[in-house]
Amino acid sequence: MTAQSKIFTPILIASCLILMTGFAIRSTFGVFQIPIASEFGWLRSEFSLAIAIQNLAWGIGQPIFAAIAEKFGDRRAIFIGALTYAAGLVLSSAATTPGAHQAIEIIVGFGIAGTGFGVILAIVGRAASDEIRSLVLGIATASGSLGQVIGPPIAAALLTQMNWSSVFLIFAAAILCVIFLLPFLRSKPVASKSEVEETMSQMLFKAAKDPTYSLIFLGFFSCGYQLGFITAHFPAFITEICGPIAAGGMLDSIGVSTTSILGGVAIGVIGIANIIGTIGAGLLGKHFPKKYLLAMVYTGRTLIAAWFIMTPMTPTTVVIFSFLMGLLWLATVPLTSGLIAHIYGLRYMGTLYGIVFFSHQLGGFLGVWLGGALYDIYGNYTIVWWVGIGVGALSAILHLPIREAPLKPLEA
Repeated sequence: MTAQSKIFTPILIASCLILMTGFAIRSTFGVFQIPIASEFGWLRSEFSLAIAIQNLAWGIGQPIFAAIAEKFGDRRAIFIGALTYAAGLVLSSAATTPGAHQAIEIIVGFGIAGTGFGVILAIVGRAASDEIRSLVLGIATASGSLGQVIGPPIAAALLTQMNWSSVFLIFAAAILCVIFLLPFLRSKPVASKSEVEETMSQMLFKAAKDPTYSLIFLGFFSCGYQLGFITAHFPAFITEICGPIAAGGMLDSIGVSTTSILGGVAIGVIGIANIIGTIGAGLLGKHFPKKYLLAMVYTGRTLIAAWFIMTPMTPTTVVIFSFLMGLLWLATVPLTSGLIAHIYGLRYMGTLYGIVFFSHQLGGFLGVWLGGALYDIYGNYTIVWWVGIGVGALSAILHLPIREAPLKPLEA
């Protein structure tokens, strides 16, 4: 068995640990919403805008860090990303106004980009053979989901022992620890000769002319919108809308006795189900066309969200929705990144995926920001939910005409 045919290599393990750490920290920002807003008297829309800016900066930074990785080396890009992430967290610990916090989230967003999917998935993809690439991309993506599961409970536990600014400093130290994993990220390039000879500008020109790349770019928007909105606002939505927890019921028996606790549990259920979904998507991507799998994922999200908001909400429907949506949560990532690698090759996979990921984060920005802004205007999230359902249905349609075949090299 060759090194590229092995699944659990030092490269994959180190990559998973970096993604898990970065996403564990990133997933905690919703936990800080009430402590920070209560201390300074901020509106919900002000904190939502800060998280929305973080999502947008992450999207802008993703192709930049991917290009840095392809030009100067993966480990240098991750090193810069970890330093940027830590600096943003340290500055966040001292922010006392909405404007300052929103500005600092630009730095945090760039730090997430430097330690996130665009750089890491390119490393994992290049180090794997064609037969297992979709699977290892799914495993790496699932590690980010594991971070989402463990991050918020850790933040909540720390907040019981210290103030929110001290927790940010601890998280800054934690992200710096990923630097010690960089020596394990060594891999031999597996790009073809034609890919190596092609410049980045040539590849970007080819992708820009290709209608398939435009469809992938537009289709990824709804994924970011839905994830951004649910991550930032779902716990508050549950707390305000959901009926009382039945005394002595199944949820009450495991300690879920209030809707605020149910909100945190719902995000955790999404994260756990997501681990199953992303690995499953990676396995299916080996055997079926990725464009059809992506269309099915977006169709499933659309139907699940429509059922949820049209059904009277109870603690049971919240858990069912969280599990079903979690199965499809990041299932799009290994399929989309694998699709890009298959069509456009491995040499500039990081940059091409990073540009597509900007569309994802633009959707995330709008989902988070609109959630807070429309809530302040109407006192509910109804419009935001229906917009998410609409763009999800559109994404399912956009993936159907994608041409899933390797793009020919430019003529000499």
